[in-house]
Amino acid sequence: MATTPTAPAPETTAPHEKAPMLDVTGLQKIYPGQQGEVEALRDLTFELGQGELACLVGPSGCGKTTLLKCIAGLMRPSSGSVVLAGNSITGPPPDMAVVFQEYGRSLFPWLRVRDNVELPLKEKKLPKRRRRELSDEALDAVGLLKSADAYPWQLSGGMQQRVAIARAIAYEPRVLLMDEPFAAVDAQTRADLEDLIRTLWKRFSMTVLFVTHDIDEAVYLGERVLVMSSSPTVIQDDVTIDLPAERDQINTRGEHRFAELRTRIYAEIRNASQAAAARPQEAGRAG
Repeated sequence: MATTPTAPAPETTAPHEKAPMLDVTGLQKIYPGQQGEVEALRDLTFELGQGELACLVGPSGCGKTTLLKCIAGLMRPSSGSVVLAGNSITGPPPDMAVVFQEYGRSLFPWLRVRDNVELPLKEKKLPKRRRRELSDEALDAVGLLKSADAYPWQLSGGMQQRVAIARAIAYEPRVLLMDEPFAAVDAQTRADLEDLIRTLWKRFSMTVLFVTHDIDEAVYLGERVLVMSSSPTVIQDDVTIDLPAERDQINTRGEHRFAELRTRIYAEIRNASQAAAARPQEAGRAG
């Protein structure tokens, strides 16, 4: 009896998942102290995919800046690992840039804006023509190409921070780390810079880890918000920000979902702060 040939089984293999751009595993940082060791970071583990924008929030003193310095290769962790595109970070990697909060200290006042932007490119030993191309593109992207020949001290605080951002972008990083970069500017400038970051993130396809103490800013900017516990620190929550990809300061912040996400993250941080405050009292009672 003849048999009917069967059709080949459909492909069931899941699509290949890309390796994470940034992989932080079991990161711990212990500082020596006169009263004994202080464990700042206990066990931090998370991944960032290629082209992802994630924000990092947590209680004051939870170690956000310490974490960023470990990721950037500026500080050696006590244990754990940081891997960038498959390569372990043991020092500042060539395809990562950092923007700090104190933009005034990161710019050299005796150098013109373009020279400030090109300075790291000289360390890369790029030819002059390529340096000019990258600096002009970056300054144009942040709206400061016409100010290329000015000195930083001739610019407003918000414009100086744009110069710092342009310098980071011109470096052509695969990963951009930002440590509370808008904390020192006024509210309107901050809103403008938030929108600028989302525009640059899309334009240059960077992976961005943005540290902030402002919960509203984290929800507005990020695709994810990583919530750190109080010190010694772990990742307490990883919140997906399921807001529309296109955002604006008025409509997005007025959405009901925005308020829900903000409330959830605020509650997480408050619980972490209260837990930290309770620990010394419990220790005292135990003693």
